[in-house]
Amino acid sequence: MNAQSNYLEKPTLVNVIAWMTLASGVINLIWGVAASGTVLSTVIGVICVPFTILPTILGVFELIYAAKLLSNPAQPVQPSTYIAVFEIACVLTGNVFAMIVGILALVFYNDTVVKDYFARLNGLMPGGAGVPVTPVIPPAPFEPRPVSEDLEKPVIPEPPTPPVDESLTPSPDEET
Repeated sequence: MNAQSNYLEKPTLVNVIAWMTLASGVINLIWGVAASGTVLSTVIGVICVPFTILPTILGVFELIYAAKLLSNPAQPVQPSTYIAVFEIACVLTGNVFAMIVGILALVFYNDTVVKDYFARLNGLMPGGAGVPVTPVIPPAPFEPRPVSEDLEKPVIPEPPTPPVDESLTPSPDEET
C-alpha cells in the first residue's frame, strides 16, 4: 500500500502561506538583530532595545509555524491569525515586507479551500466529507426508580368543560 495516500494534500495557498511566513521569519530575525545592534550603538537607544527585539521574537515564532505548515505529514495546526496581525504591526519597526506578508496571510486564511484544509487537518471533517465530527455520547445508564405510593393511586381525569356558544349570550347592545 502506498504511504503517500494517507497524507492530506495541501492546497497551493497553504504552501504560499508557509513559504511567505518562512521568508518573513528570516527577514524579521535579520531585521531585529540589525535594529538592536544599531540601537545599542547610542546611549539613548539602550532604552529602545526592547522594541527592536520584538521582530526577532516574532521571527522565531514565524519559523516554528512555517515548519509546522511545511512538515510532511502535516501536523494539526490552526490558522495563525495572531502571527499575521503581529506581522502587520511590524510596520511600526519599519519592516514593510512583514506587513505585506501579514495582510496576504489574513486574506488567504479566509479562502474556503484553506478553511476546509485546516478543518480536515484538525479533525473537524473526516476525509473531507463536509460533515463535522460529533462525539458519540453514550446514554446514561438506566436506574429503576422505586415506585411511590402516589403512582399506585388511580388518576381520574376531570370531565371536559363544554364549549360556550357565543350566539346564545346576549350582546351588551341587546340588553338595553
